[in-house]
Amino acid sequence: MQTLSTKHLLGIKNITESDIQLIFETADNFKDVLNRPIKKVPSLRDITIANVFFENSTRTKLSFELAEKRLSADVVNFASSSSSVKKGETLIDTVNNILAMKVDMVVMRHSSPGAPHFLSRNIKANIINAGDGTHEHPTQALLDAFSIREKLGDVAGKKVAIIGDILHSRVALSNIFCLQKLGAEVKVCGPITLLPKYIESLGVQVELDVKKALEWCDVANVLRIQLERQQIKYFPSLREYSLYYGINKKLLSQIDKEIVIMHPGPINRGVELNSDVADSEHSIILQQVENGVAIRMAVLYLLAGVK
Repeated sequence: MQTLSTKHLLGIKNITESDIQLIFETADNFKDVLNRPIKKVPSLRDITIANVFFENSTRTKLSFELAEKRLSADVVNFASSSSSVKKGETLIDTVNNILAMKVDMVVMRHSSPGAPHFLSRNIKANIINAGDGTHEHPTQALLDAFSIREKLGDVAGKKVAIIGDILHSRVALSNIFCLQKLGAEVKVCGPITLLPKYIESLGVQVELDVKKALEWCDVANVLRIQLERQQIKYFPSLREYSLYYGINKKLLSQIDKEIVIMHPGPINRGVELNSDVADSEHSIILQQVENGVAIRMAVLYLLAGVK
């Protein structure tokens, strides 16, 4: 069996292109499993996985939990809101207590960038980063690229515009790394206040006009405005943001080609995407959700083979 070059999935930056292709090939097989009447395989029957979420999550947590159960793993769920973290327990003590219960893998979301990297240096279990602050969200980037490959046949040579709140988005950074490793061209688009100063040093182009970005791209990956991460005002109002950067049917009808619309969720309908686009034939948003389970099954299965 082929294995990954690393025992953890901390970020796309830490894995190779051949790792990504192996994850995709494995996910293809698991997608076939998910379309069968019996959707379960015994691949991880002897593995215990802890989902350790220090930040709120619906889609990612559900997707990981479903992937784990489809692989027949034993699953333990931990939410910091109802834990001893509230009493001042440190991150490493929390996780060590979980590991003392003989857990093999930890899927972790944390508000601090680098928290999974810190853990990986201090504990023996395999760590999967389910999002660390505004840093990375590797499984989201993998499922996004996998969805592009499924829709357009390949990622290499495609033009992908990432539109919205780039500054506060861990999805944007992981997507940029992943798409570039697979040979796509990437352009970012949003208000200048929501673009990081270092962004061009990552080898991406910058566009401030959403219509020009849409005319350029094959795929538009639209990100939501992350108000919960914004301590100051980056634009006058959501209405104004929607006016200048919101994507609606009228805007798409002015572009003389078909483009694929993606969104990592949750969607702020009427802000970055109108319902007439989110629910249209251009959109592959629900396919992204479906592919998320197959990709996470592939990651868990491959990492379980690397000790």
